[in-house]
Amino acid sequence: MRSGLVSAATAALVATVAGVGGTLPVVLAAAQAVGATPEQASSWVSGLGLATAVSALILSVRYRMPIITAWSTPGAALIASSTAVPGFRAAVGAFVLAAVLILLTAAIRPLARLIEKIPASIAAAMLGGILLRLVVAMIEQVPGQPLLVLSLIVLFLLARRLVPTMASLIVLGAGAALAWSLGLVKPIPPLGLSSLTLTMPAWDPATLIGLGVPLYLVTMASQNLPGFAVLRASGYHPPTQPVLAVTGAASLATAFIGAHTSNLAAISAALCTGPDAHPDPARRWITGPFYAVWWGLVALFGASLVGLFGALPPALLMTVAGTALLASMAGALGSALGPDRDRLAAAGTLAVTASGVTLLGIGSAFWGLVFGLLVLALERRVR
Repeated sequence: MRSGLVSAATAALVATVAGVGGTLPVVLAAAQAVGATPEQASSWVSGLGLATAVSALILSVRYRMPIITAWSTPGAALIASSTAVPGFRAAVGAFVLAAVLILLTAAIRPLARLIEKIPASIAAAMLGGILLRLVVAMIEQVPGQPLLVLSLIVLFLLARRLVPTMASLIVLGAGAALAWSLGLVKPIPPLGLSSLTLTMPAWDPATLIGLGVPLYLVTMASQNLPGFAVLRASGYHPPTQPVLAVTGAASLATAFIGAHTSNLAAISAALCTGPDAHPDPARRWITGPFYAVWWGLVALFGASLVGLFGALPPALLMTVAGTALLASMAGALGSALGPDRDRLAAAGTLAVTASGVTLLGIGSAFWGLVFGLLVLALERRVR
């Protein structure tokens, strides 16, 4: 009994550390892209910690399953790649819209079916285009910091062969040590507890369409659907609508303190749903409360995390983000360009999304999706 509790607590800790250490730079890049102040970025991270802790605790205890939640990393990547958001309040408006759409998906079953009808290749191409821009940004850091960036890329490839779930965390730790030895680390600000900053949304139509709708789509297609698949593959049958209702409500509540969407976890869930978490499948749900405790600490010390990461050089943060997203990008591109039947439409979606083009004030992710669906409809009409 005690060994089962220890293994559950350990699995939850590993999932939390891997999730935060590997992808927090993506969230911070998103905060910078939409003009968030350090206080707003701190509130953003704390809000994500709160949403993750509360939703994982409620769902795991209520349904006696290891229902693990997380922030939307593809969503953060989308925000980080956005260039047309006029300010942080407009971004918060998009976060609110995405959360409302998730709640509507939970309440209206035909809406969920409509999302599922978007071809997987088109959704994957949109995600691939979003991630491609962040991976390319990592490579663009090579001329300025060749020793730091290239060393960490090699380290990531080696660590991924040995301990794939901890590869990003290893890169972050080694990169911080290397950056410090090279004199690239700024003075670390005093550590302290987080404070939440209330932000009222601004309803900018272009941002709602160009960021809010794609944020909802990538969260559903790239996080929630794979999250359900991981649970089912482990022998569980999670209730779809209640899970979406809880994560949507958590996302809506924390949107007003600057946090983007929360959702089912995929990689973190895989760490908490297998026999390493607990030998008894019926008892693995206890990883949820432990996971909530660790994420509660993330929420409590969000300001300190933002301060620590803010002291690191941008080249390091971009390298950690780029390597963390490399496998996801490869998987998305493989899914997008694999089927011969939809390849042209998927390639168009990828090209438009990766271009970063802004039309009518609306970002490229939305136009990539629209272009791909139009090409797909035309091709099927011709056939």
